[in-house]
This record gives sequence, C-alpha cells and structure tokens, in this order.
Amino acid sequence: MLNVVVMVSGGGTNLQAIIDNIESGQIRNARIAAVISNNANAYALERAKKHGIPAVCISPKDFSSRQEFNEAFLEKVEEIGPDLIVLAGFLVVIPPEMIRRYPNQIINIHPSLIPSFCGTGYYGLKVHEAALARGVKVAGATVHFVDEGTDTGPIILQKAVEVQKGDTPEILQRRVMEQAEWQILPRAIELIAEGRVKVTGNIAEVS
Repeated sequence: MLNVVVMVSGGGTNLQAIIDNIESGQIRNARIAAVISNNANAYALERAKKHGIPAVCISPKDFSSRQEFNEAFLEKVEEIGPDLIVLAGFLVVIPPEMIRRYPNQIINIHPSLIPSFCGTGYYGLKVHEAALARGVKVAGATVHFVDEGTDTGPIILQKAVEVQKGDTPEILQRRVMEQAEWQILPRAIELIAEGRVKVTGNIAEVS
C-alpha cells in the first residue's frame, strides 16, 4: 500500500479529487497518510478531517528562520514516512534536503502545458492570466516529478483544455481544474501505485 502525503495551501479541490478516486476504488494500493498545509485556514484541512485523514499545519511564519522551518518540515514528513509526496497547490518552496531525501517520490500539478507558462512566478491565477495575455488557443495541466529546478522535473501526464472566447483567468482556471487537473493528478497517483512509471534521467516513462 502506497503511503501518500498531500501538501496544500488553499481550498484543496485537487485533494478532494484524490480522495474521491481512492474512495471509489479507482486508485487502488494507495492511501492518504496525511495532509500538510502551510496555511492554518486552508479549507483543505477541513476536507481531510471530514474523511478521517490526519491533517497538520506547518507554516514558515511560525519559525525564526527558513532553515528552522525546513528542518521541522522535513522532520514531520519523515515521521509520517511517505512513499509519495503530492504537491496539490502547495505554495511553499520544497527544501532541497527534502528533494534529495525523496528522489522521484515528489510530484506536482501545474496548471499549464509545461514548458509553457511555468517556472518562477507562474502559479495559480497568474498562469491563466499569462496564457490569455499571450492569446493561446489551448491551455491545460501537467503532472511532473519535482527536482531542484522550478517546474523542470520529468513529466508524467499532460492534458490539454480549449481556451474559449470570452474566457477570464478565473473561468479558464476553473475549466482547467475540472477538465484536466482533477483527472490527471489522481491518474498519476494510480499509475505510480501500480508501478507503471519509470524515471530515466529527465524522462518519465509510463507503461
């Protein structure tokens, strides 16, 4: 059974998609061992509690230095003992020590078709604002492994979503979540739990 830790900062809609897929039996051989947030007011923590999932807040604001936070953060994660760490809208930079401790065991959902609209400064609504400003006709989402770069790890899955006339960043964000993120993030977990993802260099091969 794959022990999964999901990290979130906000409402937790991607977390809910994972929970729903586990409870429906679509994702087998995986369980959410814990949910971690950097935001004590994140609704994602309530979602976790409603489903009997341990939930904890660890915020950089509660520590005198980023190094102290990083150490406490890594200690909490190691205490849980995850096989897979899922960043589902987690707006905190993952400490390099954690990336080295869990190579090819951390995945992230990004709201664009990487390599478009990714990297430093591209997160949340900013991604969709940039896509609309550029005038692209297709948006989407990507699930990738996390390395020490920003959105540079091996890509596992991508799904395209049509940009429609009259879209605002908020409307496009919602469509990308519904038509892409909520589908490919649970699917990636399912594939990893089934041992169907192999990483060679910077390439993730899905069988």
